[in-house]
Amino acid sequence: MTTPLIIDAHLDLAYNAINFKRDYLRGVQTTRKLEEGEIPEKVNGQCTVGFPDMMRGRVGLAFGTIFVEPAKSGMAASDKGYTTTYRDAAEAHVQGMAQLDYYYRLADRDERIRLVTTRKDLEAVAAQWQPSVVSTQPTRRQIGIVPLMEGADPIREPRELERWVERGVRIVGLAWSETRYSGGTRAPGGLSKIGFELLDQMARFGTILDLSHMAEKAVYQVLDHFEGKHVIASHSNPQRITPTDRHLPDRAIEQLAARGGVMGVVLFNAFLKHDWTRGKKHEVTLDHVVRCIDYVCQLTGNAEHVGIGSDFDGGFGRTGIPNELDSIRDLHKISEVLVQHGYTQLDIDNIMGGNWLRVLRSALK
Repeated sequence: MTTPLIIDAHLDLAYNAINFKRDYLRGVQTTRKLEEGEIPEKVNGQCTVGFPDMMRGRVGLAFGTIFVEPAKSGMAASDKGYTTTYRDAAEAHVQGMAQLDYYYRLADRDERIRLVTTRKDLEAVAAQWQPSVVSTQPTRRQIGIVPLMEGADPIREPRELERWVERGVRIVGLAWSETRYSGGTRAPGGLSKIGFELLDQMARFGTILDLSHMAEKAVYQVLDHFEGKHVIASHSNPQRITPTDRHLPDRAIEQLAARGGVMGVVLFNAFLKHDWTRGKKHEVTLDHVVRCIDYVCQLTGNAEHVGIGSDFDGGFGRTGIPNELDSIRDLHKISEVLVQHGYTQLDIDNIMGGNWLRVLRSALK
C-alpha cells in the first residue's frame, strides 16, 4: 500500500544547516558518518533527515522552519561555536532572514528542491508525486519546501509582516517559548498588544497561523480573535496523552478542527509516551504514533484534522524516535500500522499528506 504524497509539516532544516553545518543534500547515513562523535551529534542526536532519504520515502513536501533561539532559553551550544542565539528583535530579524535566504540558496543550488510559496508551486510539486509519474519518471520529482516561521520575534514589528510575506513566508507561529507577541512553552501567558496587532496583519495577508508552542491562554485568545481563514498546529500532540503545556488540550483541538485546521503529530518519543526513558528507543513504537492520531480522529469525529509534523532533527535524533523508524525515509510505515488499526485508504492518504494539502490549496494564491 502506498500513499501518493507524504507531507511533513515541521522540519528545522535551515537552523541545522546554519548552526550545525548539516548539508541536507546528503543522505542520512553519510551525514551520520561525518558527524560521528562531533558536536552536532552530541547536541542534536544522530541525523534523521536528508533529501535523498525524503525522495526514497515519498516525503515530497515539508514545512521548512525559520527558527531562531532566544539567548534566555539556555539551550544553545554557542560556547562550542555551533549555534547562534538572539537577545533582541534586531538580532532575531538578522538570523531569521539568514535562514530564509538559506532556503532560496538551496532551491537555486539543486533543481530537485522547490520553494513553495504559491498555489502554482504547490500543484507543480504535487503533480510530480502522483503514482503514475513516480512509476514512469522516478527521477523527475521535486521536494517542495513551504517556509514556516516558528516564533515571531524575527518580525520586528507587526507591519513588517508584509516584507516577510513578500519574501515567501506563508505560515507564522507566534511563540516557541515566550516571545514579544505571545506566551509559549514553559512561559505561561496570553498575547501582548503587538501580538493582537500581528494577528490582524496575518489576517490581512492571508497568512496561515500556527498554534504550536503557544501557551494555553494565548491559544484561546487567538482562536477567539483571529479573523484569518487558516489555522494549524504544525507539530503538537494531544495534551491528554502528553500532559504538559507543550501540547494541545481537547477544547483547543476541537476548536481547531471546527475551523478546518490540521495538527501534526510530533514523532519525539517523549511526546508519544510521557514516561519514556530517554535512550530506550524500543519503548516507543508506531502504535504510540497511531494512538495520538486516533485520539484526534475520535475527538473530532473524522480523519480530516490530523497529519504528521515530525520535528525530526529538532533537538532529538535517531534514538529519540519510534523503534520502527530510522530516518524520515521510514514515515510511510505509519500508513501500514494505520491499516492494521482499520483505517481506510482515503483516511490514510489524508493523514499522511492529504489534509495538509487541503489547507495549503485553500491558503496559497
